[in-house]
Amino acid sequence: MFRITVAATVLLAAMSARAAEPLLFEKSIPLTGVEGRIDHLAADISGQRLFVAALGNNTVEVLDWNSGRRIKSIGGLDEPQGIVYRGDTNRLYVATGGDGSVRIYEGSSFALLRTLKLGEDADNLRFDASAKLVWAGYGSGALTAIDGEGNRVADIPVGAHPESFQLEKNGSRIFVNVPGLRKIVVIDRLKKTVVAGWGIGLEISNFPMALDEDSKRLLFVCRTPARLIVFDTDSGKSVVKMPTLGDSDDLFFDAAHHRVYATGGEGAIAIYQQQTADRYAQIGRIATAAGARTSLFVPEANRLFVAVPHRGAQQAELRVYRAE
Repeated sequence: MFRITVAATVLLAAMSARAAEPLLFEKSIPLTGVEGRIDHLAADISGQRLFVAALGNNTVEVLDWNSGRRIKSIGGLDEPQGIVYRGDTNRLYVATGGDGSVRIYEGSSFALLRTLKLGEDADNLRFDASAKLVWAGYGSGALTAIDGEGNRVADIPVGAHPESFQLEKNGSRIFVNVPGLRKIVVIDRLKKTVVAGWGIGLEISNFPMALDEDSKRLLFVCRTPARLIVFDTDSGKSVVKMPTLGDSDDLFFDAAHHRVYATGGEGAIAIYQQQTADRYAQIGRIATAAGARTSLFVPEANRLFVAVPHRGAQQAELRVYRAE
């Protein structure tokens, strides 16, 4: 007669619970010698490389995400913040807040090709694949577009310093978090002008942003109070507000799993399931480390990479999670 022991029952329960977890920890990639705050990340999908803006270390760390090997440390930078890798041209773009520049590197040798001075606080970068332009947020309030030759071809004022912004793939709009105005500024990138400004309500410090273009929903996090907010991109109105973790600096929508991942400096990943376009339920909260506020979700690899800074006994590293 077949009998299930108590130990086997516990093991099966543990396996079942593990299988139900939306994110599974895979490994850590050490960032030995990296000190200070870590800002944003970018990926080279075909080359399976990660680029990490080690802002406090004044370097960009280039990693092989499979082996965990450090390929290169690009030094001599003044507070690197935003990063974009263009696979079509094998170019790496790095925005440095300290000197307000965007540097363009050859993506294999990492030879510096060009430096563009934008002004103060060059920050987030995004790539417009349809127009072959890199967009950069900078200064006291503007987005600029950079063509494939490294020339500035547009400059659009937004009223105050832009934080995270997202581009439509099937439309011409750019949605920009502008916390100084407590607004989302909407740009038509074909007309190269601001076409709308949506107030965010009583919350302040709207920093990270994600876009679910299929559902026409824009998601962002305000830090005070800590809330995940969802806007209808047709009406520009809020449809969801719910509590989230503190000091969030990155937010991603996982279209394959209809999930939202937020990472915050209080030391956690908050995971939400999209039930409908206007309904979201928190289904998980994974402890990370103090100050682990920046991350990158790479849908092609089905991985979330979370940057952990060195603090006391806590070593700098990149934690890798697989979406299930």
